[in-house]
Amino acid sequence: MMADMAAEPAIELTPVALRPVATTSDARRDELAAFLRTRRARLTPASVGLPPGLRRRTAGLRREEVAQLAGVGVTWYTWLEQGRPIKASVQVLDAIARTLRLDAAEHDHLLRLAGMHPLPTEAERATVPVAVLDVLTSLDPTPAMLVNARYDVLAQNSSYDALLRGWHSQACERRNVVWCCFTEPTVRKHYVNFDDEAPTIVATLRSAYARHVGEPEWNEFIRCVSARSPEFARLWARHDVATPGQREKVFHHDVVGELRLISTSLEVSALPEHRIIVCTPADDETRARLVRLYQGSGSP
Repeated sequence: MMADMAAEPAIELTPVALRPVATTSDARRDELAAFLRTRRARLTPASVGLPPGLRRRTAGLRREEVAQLAGVGVTWYTWLEQGRPIKASVQVLDAIARTLRLDAAEHDHLLRLAGMHPLPTEAERATVPVAVLDVLTSLDPTPAMLVNARYDVLAQNSSYDALLRGWHSQACERRNVVWCCFTEPTVRKHYVNFDDEAPTIVATLRSAYARHVGEPEWNEFIRCVSARSPEFARLWARHDVATPGQREKVFHHDVVGELRLISTSLEVSALPEHRIIVCTPADDETRARLVRLYQGSGSP
């Protein structure tokens, strides 16, 4: 009944024959469709107050159940999950977000994929201001680095360089956190709680990807990491999203031993979509070991 009462949003169809080559809009709709399907699959009828029913072959909720609970037409919602070029208002997307029990990061991700946020245009590669480099240097002996939305490392201080010295058992092909974590065979030797942190790393990358869906450089990066790391490919396929925040990381350094660090992301106003990641000591023993590590790095 709810589906009948709600007016379906206007539908804008584009003949497939007129779109022989995939566009950024196509990729964004595909990403949105896949995200919705994964969110729907994780819910059960009981979690939204529906009876389980008999002979249920669909993982999670059915499309018609989501449509009914959100107050939208079944056909319209089906087309949304199929990646068709249809329009949706913020109010309708908010209703879908509530029905799918999306958290704040997932809700924002949904809106961005649906084109409800202004998307940045492709810009030249960022030049790191000298003042930002000075901030990194001033944080020694606390490890700190500057990364962009894709986790490319643009700069790091002496302490972070010392922290990661000896990290790779093979030549490093990219200055990128995701690449180094998921392609290095011995990552768990150095990154003790990587199993706990890996899903969050990928979820944060997936959230940032919403601003860059269809961009060749991003797509090629995702393709390369997925090809090298089945673990990354599996986590990427989950469509989980998260925002940068404070995390506890446990590293093992061959010289000073275990380091328990609190990782905090700080946005850089001068560089949109860039942040400084600072790893502060979680205890006094780690603080002392960081000083020893910094002093032994050859820095003044």
